[in-house]
Amino acid sequence: MSEIQMHVARTGQFRRKSDSKTVQRYRCNRCRKHFSNATFRDEYWQKKRHLNFQIFRDLVSGVSQRRVARNFHIARRTVDRKFEFIGRKCLREFLRANERLPRASTVVFDEMETFEHTKCKPLSIPLAVEGHSRRILGFDVATMPSKGKLAKIAVKKYGPRKDLRSQSRLRMFASLKNLVEEGAHFQSDQNHFYPKDLRVSFPKATHEAFKGQRGSIVGQGELKTVRWDPLFSLNHTCAMFRANLNRLFRKTWCTTKKPERLLLHLAMYAYFHNKYLIDH
Repeated sequence: MSEIQMHVARTGQFRRKSDSKTVQRYRCNRCRKHFSNATFRDEYWQKKRHLNFQIFRDLVSGVSQRRVARNFHIARRTVDRKFEFIGRKCLREFLRANERLPRASTVVFDEMETFEHTKCKPLSIPLAVEGHSRRILGFDVATMPSKGKLAKIAVKKYGPRKDLRSQSRLRMFASLKNLVEEGAHFQSDQNHFYPKDLRVSFPKATHEAFKGQRGSIVGQGELKTVRWDPLFSLNHTCAMFRANLNRLFRKTWCTTKKPERLLLHLAMYAYFHNKYLIDH
């Protein structure tokens, strides 16, 4: 018997109202305080913990937060709190699960683009996946200035917008150090900023760049029209992101209002993708 068990005594049970489970209670003989099996869990004080997985499953299946609230007959504010709670938990579990798996030898990376509230305020999403398995290794979110026909309109309406794409790529590459072999083979398109940022975290890695191809009608515009796509692992994963997160749909009214919320939503899908959708 351990020293902790010697100073802890059982003091009955109680039935939790939220999910009707029986929970054991304890008392510390030293400080005389009471606690239970639920005291130190992340879901402590939650009244609707039985809905957590169902809400998580809907949020990574293209369902909006408003529709989740309507489907489960709960307040939108409750869904908003669940969103943040589930997102932060998925981010932790995503990192832990990746660290337990073997290091990747081939990595495919690139960036997706979306926007914050309006297309005049675009966002960049650097993403890295393992070549053969499509396991998501890392991601990040960064602000970027508008381009093309919207550039002048964006500056006039919202002022200059910082370009943080390079810092975001560096953060993503730094997060891959414990997940990728030191001399791994990286693949991407011919963006001329990629080799410089890659060398900072992986000086011994090899890098192969492929010419970008035209997007196909299917696959949310992420899949390419060519017969053989050397970056298929990444492009297919990007298409799945866009198909399963409502804020990333090509034509949607569910837009991102805060970049940090987009990061949590990405973490939800990344965890779901690695745990339930692919074979390791």
